[in-house]
Amino acid sequence: MKTTPRPDTAAPSRSRIAVASLAGTAIEFYDFYIYGTAAALVLNTAFFPEMDRMAGTLASFSTFAVAFVSRPLGSAVFGHWGDRIGRKSMLVVSLLVMGLSTVLIGLLPGYAAIGVAAPALLVLLRFAQGIGLGGEWGGAALLATEHAPPGKRGLYAMFPQLGPSVGFVVANGLFLVLGEVLSEEQFDGWGWRLPFVASLLLVIVGLYVRLKISETPVFQAAMDERRIARVPFAGLMRHQWRRVLLGAGAMTVAYTLFYTATTYCLSYGTGTLEIPRTTMLGLTMVGVVFMAAGTVASSMVSDRLGRRRTLLAGCGLAIAWGLVMFPLMETRSVVLVGVALAGALGLMGLVFGPMGAYLPELFRTEYRYSGASVAYSLGGVLGGAVPPLVATGMQAGGLGATAVGAYVSAMALLSLLCLLALPETGDRTL
Repeated sequence: MKTTPRPDTAAPSRSRIAVASLAGTAIEFYDFYIYGTAAALVLNTAFFPEMDRMAGTLASFSTFAVAFVSRPLGSAVFGHWGDRIGRKSMLVVSLLVMGLSTVLIGLLPGYAAIGVAAPALLVLLRFAQGIGLGGEWGGAALLATEHAPPGKRGLYAMFPQLGPSVGFVVANGLFLVLGEVLSEEQFDGWGWRLPFVASLLLVIVGLYVRLKISETPVFQAAMDERRIARVPFAGLMRHQWRRVLLGAGAMTVAYTLFYTATTYCLSYGTGTLEIPRTTMLGLTMVGVVFMAAGTVASSMVSDRLGRRRTLLAGCGLAIAWGLVMFPLMETRSVVLVGVALAGALGLMGLVFGPMGAYLPELFRTEYRYSGASVAYSLGGVLGGAVPPLVATGMQAGGLGATAVGAYVSAMALLSLLCLLALPETGDRTL
């Protein structure tokens, strides 16, 4: 007897998958980036006013790092339920957690109003942001790759990988506009809060898009065949723990390039090099255009040449770029500073693009959400949370910017070695 297929199992169009995977990651990374920008520009005075400038900056970057510490926890929690009950539902919940935490940061009174409770609550909300983002990326990547036809997983996974570029341009563009239309006193007093509160509108749009997409056919098949692990994370740690660690190491270079070129260089450029805030924001936005171009190019190339080969090439170039990035910055030439940032962010896109397909391909369907998410988030702890702190500490210790560049190269080398220990996956089925 012929049965009528369920409406939610109809294959969605590429455009619907693209919008659903891109919209969520763009919104989530917008939320994440406005915090990084605010941490570099104003949170030190709003929440740590009794410290000197350098100590306040370190404290501000420490709250920035909190979310990277909580991201693996979010990955484990959302990954567990994403592998148990489905990708779609976890994508909706992660977006709500991230978005509401962001809005509350924008409404949080500063140190002058509520004293030490202000930085304490800031840390708590930042922790919640990390929980939400820990579940977001893996679900969006699986939404794209598990819907993709054979030979096009890199192309489909390109869409969630473009989320950081779109989110960053919107976030920094808004800060750039506010910097132009508000006085410095107005911006420091209340203007920085507006991008956080505006996140509420973006979350509503993201929820609408996410609720329209169907469950992935790969996970639906696993459900129909009763191939669902009771405790996915336990199975992951028992059977594929090595790939989790190596995948995290492979991701480190992308995070290191991005957060060094944005969060740290924004603070270094405006504070030490005395480049105007709006100029640095503008140069960073131009650099993110190169990041988006690198993401698109490498994602598509990885379908033809293989994920691993494409990633190894990006890591090799990043090792070299780390050694020239800060000499270019220290010229204080707007053009050369722009080249330094564009090169770093372009290479970030080159190694970030294929990861949208590569990390999910490394793991079995039964714990793919958990594996891809945890590897991605652990890479963020080493590559995202640490570089701004290490770089600021090096600067405070008088080691100079050249040492920061050497650190970037060292992290790129670490990722290259991890990739050499991992297999090619582009020709494998999910």
